[in-house]
Amino acid sequence: MRERVYRVVIVDDEPLARDSVRHLLARDPDVVVVGEASGPDAVDVIRRAQADILFLDIQMPELDGFEVLARLAPAPLPVVVFVTAFDRYALRAFDVNAVDYLLKPFDDDRFAKALARAKELARTPAGGDLARQIGELLADRGRRERYAQRFMVRSRDRTIVVSVEDLDWIEAADYYVSLHAGGKTHLMRQTMAELEEKLDPARFFRVHRSAIVNVERVREVHPLFRGDCMLILNDGTRLKLSRTRRAEFEQLFDAPRARG
Repeated sequence: MRERVYRVVIVDDEPLARDSVRHLLARDPDVVVVGEASGPDAVDVIRRAQADILFLDIQMPELDGFEVLARLAPAPLPVVVFVTAFDRYALRAFDVNAVDYLLKPFDDDRFAKALARAKELARTPAGGDLARQIGELLADRGRRERYAQRFMVRSRDRTIVVSVEDLDWIEAADYYVSLHAGGKTHLMRQTMAELEEKLDPARFFRVHRSAIVNVERVREVHPLFRGDCMLILNDGTRLKLSRTRRAEFEQLFDAPRARG
């Protein structure tokens, strides 16, 4: 005898993608698809279906997956499995917020694992926690959208796009800044103060007047004389942390924060 049947809704703007998910779900006798939609219709379909599990695409042109969830809140939410071609930064956020994801293109085994996890969560009385976690994810996304995600660096014969995700540290150079990313350096005409305002302060910290560091790249912290410190980054770069900024820097690691 079955323990229960799980009601599933599939949301994706691509019909072939919905077909693929539906085909894989058909292999599980404990699952029934109770609704399908693209972005604009998703909110109404999900509300009517009273689904246990939602397979939700993120990158849809008219109404993306995050906006779908935002419009559903604060009503109780189903267990969400994100279907995405998003970058690793977003995927880490999904992991922290305890919701699964399928990275396109995914194989049958990965899908089976995501479905099994979703069923397990749907069996437990964790609806309130899931709603809170997804709410945190939406809040974190809103916070990140206030800050730059990439910079256009113009040189003599071309323009290079540098992702904020790839930045290791930033160095002041008069009215320019040097962006150090993955072993390469890009010179951009902008002051340090102007650039600092565009960066997420939960991820980038001004260690002294002439340098900003991506805190996720810090590998070691070595004390120096008079309260100063030496930071060693993953690539071996050494940067001095001013003693006047040390306590604030350490708070970034001591205080809990949403990753992303």
